[in-house]
Amino acid sequence: MLSREWKKSSYSGGSNDCVEARLGADGGVEVRDSKAPELGSLKFTPSEWDAFTAGVKAGQFRIPGPEQS
Repeated sequence: MLSREWKKSSYSGGSNDCVEARLGADGGVEVRDSKAPELGSLKFTPSEWDAFTAGVKAGQFRIPGPEQS
């Protein structure tokens, strides 16, 4: 669950090579690069974020490995 504080995935293992996300003031979601937060963030509406997370769960963004080409 997102909050107004920046959160890193629990899969990051504490490294700084991650994406961070937080709940935006307008109810949307902000995403930024944890190693370069000064570059700002990408902002998504709630419906854009829902569509993205549904696509991730459905495997739409998988990169095929050599055995899947």
